[in-house]
Amino acid sequence: MKLDSKIPEGHISQKWTDYKDHLKLVAPNNRPKIDIIVVGTGLAGASAAASFAEMGYNVKAFCYQDSPRRAHSIAAQGGINAAKNYQNDGDSTFRLFYDTIKGGDYRAREANVHRLAEVSGNIIDQCVAQGVPFARDYGGMLDNRSFGGTQVQRTFYAAGQTGQQLLLGAYSSLSRQIGLGKIEMYNRHEMLELVKVDGKARGIIARNLITGELERHSAHAVIIATGGYGNVYFLSTNAMGSNVTAGWKIHKQGALFANPCYVQIHPTCIPVHGTNQSKLTLMSESLRNSGRIWVPKKKEDSEAIRAGKLKPTQIAEEDRDYYLERKYPAFGNLVPRDVASRAGKEVCDAGHGIEANDTNEGVYLDFSTEIQSKGKQTAYAKGNHNPSQEEILTLGKKWLEEKYGNLFTMYQKITDENPYETPMKIYPAVHYTMGGVWVDYNLQSTIPGCFVAGEANFSDHGANRLGASALMQGLADGYFVLPYTVSDYLSGDIRTGKISTDLPEFVAAENNVKEQINKFLSNNGSKTVDHFHKLLGNIMWNKVGMGRNEKGLIEAISEIAALKEEFYKEVYVPGTSDELNPELEKALRVADFIELGQLMAMDALQRKESCGGHFREEYQDSEGETLRDDENFSFVGAWENKGYDVTKSELHKEELKYEFIKIAARNYK
Repeated sequence: MKLDSKIPEGHISQKWTDYKDHLKLVAPNNRPKIDIIVVGTGLAGASAAASFAEMGYNVKAFCYQDSPRRAHSIAAQGGINAAKNYQNDGDSTFRLFYDTIKGGDYRAREANVHRLAEVSGNIIDQCVAQGVPFARDYGGMLDNRSFGGTQVQRTFYAAGQTGQQLLLGAYSSLSRQIGLGKIEMYNRHEMLELVKVDGKARGIIARNLITGELERHSAHAVIIATGGYGNVYFLSTNAMGSNVTAGWKIHKQGALFANPCYVQIHPTCIPVHGTNQSKLTLMSESLRNSGRIWVPKKKEDSEAIRAGKLKPTQIAEEDRDYYLERKYPAFGNLVPRDVASRAGKEVCDAGHGIEANDTNEGVYLDFSTEIQSKGKQTAYAKGNHNPSQEEILTLGKKWLEEKYGNLFTMYQKITDENPYETPMKIYPAVHYTMGGVWVDYNLQSTIPGCFVAGEANFSDHGANRLGASALMQGLADGYFVLPYTVSDYLSGDIRTGKISTDLPEFVAAENNVKEQINKFLSNNGSKTVDHFHKLLGNIMWNKVGMGRNEKGLIEAISEIAALKEEFYKEVYVPGTSDELNPELEKALRVADFIELGQLMAMDALQRKESCGGHFREEYQDSEGETLRDDENFSFVGAWENKGYDVTKSELHKEELKYEFIKIAARNYK
């Protein structure tokens, strides 16, 4: 199979504009004749569904939650990037483009990333028009802050709940179209199969999660916008329902799955507390603007803290190792996520961790310096040029509360510790997945008519995503890319007419789903789905996690194969298929996670280099930084499914060409 990315010719700054000008259109009078299915209603899915309905197409939207408002997009707290240069600090479309390529360790597709940077400003205008309450400065202009991997302030935010506010904006647009009858909304429905007719995506089989009924839905195009696959690790910052099933089903139908080994470990997660924990909580990266990350210099101090004999506030300044500031002076605490995460693991592996958990893993995120600085600044602004220490602390804490209040409240409720008084405890955790379904420049998979948007595709972040770029990509795809590219594809369907769900392809697809469901329900096993999910998570975290090596990856591939066989023999799924059955839902999802986990290990094994979130321990420089191999691995690794045995999957390579950016060693020092 030859991969055609369909990247247009021309200068990088004109590619998208010139390409749009020559795409085919569907006239307004023909759009009501065409049906579109959108699976997933987070930012990418909701914005796409609302856009197509507004244009006049008939849209069916599906989400497994009880409402699109519960999509995991709400968890992206910190902000959304856009190159508007409101701070007048040197930002530009090119700089956002460059920072994203560099942040992804030169493993992203150049043309897609530049398009993302180009449309970023439009996203902010669109969201302001929808009423998203972005923070504003004292003059009324939209405010910005910094995120990891940049030296400018380009992140727009709404306190510590940016994702939620953006999702409400997209949801309001979605709801308007539902009210107008242009969108049929299917809550509590899960896509379990893609239906192809004559090689094209023509519909889905969905399960009503309340009644258990299997439903056939036809369309002229299908858009998958179901997020990432971080829950393959069991413990992650993802919502517990987040899964890979829609993406994996289309993969098994012929869509290639690209760069599955690229997983982002986020540095500011609340550390694992116990073995019965079911998920992890992320503290926003925005906190790295104001917090300083450190561990005690002396191991004995770390041991005393873990034993409860010493408090972090009792550690003198000269006995603290602000290791990110020490190692990366140019970026300090705002280095990219993969760099910060590895540095945190390094100091904990060396015995300086401060959390009293099974692994002694944890570091401090300390706001005391910011409280002092902002307290004095606020006092001066009020005309008090000789404030007392008490006044400084009061004003500094008030400033932090206005900036990050809900995040601090959340942390205190979870840990029962006051982060204004004592430093937060953080440690890296699985967060975002840069890999996903392979798509071309049109965001179309290798299945004609099947498009993939947002985190579900692989296209824009390379081997590491910069903070505040997830929301940007989701909305860019839904509002400003898919309406052009899907319409171009659909221009050939204006005479197709309604697609019947009685076609043999729909019958066969539904029977396939029934067979899998019945197999689980009739299995005479004795172990829960979570039992197998946890075992998979342990293999993935220990051998396909922050640090990987050849021996561990080979073991992981073999261990997951054995786990898969045991899963199908020993899993027990109670209940029936014609009712609300959460264990059945989990079983279907974990079956896909097991196969994906094996492919991730295979992808990591073949990529004999370190880049971004993929860190092979054999490939690092003398200072422990990633050692890329641009000569042999400057490609997108896209895998073709070859049946039940994942190890038989075939690797296809899309060469990455950089015409407008010079590849260099990634340096944040």
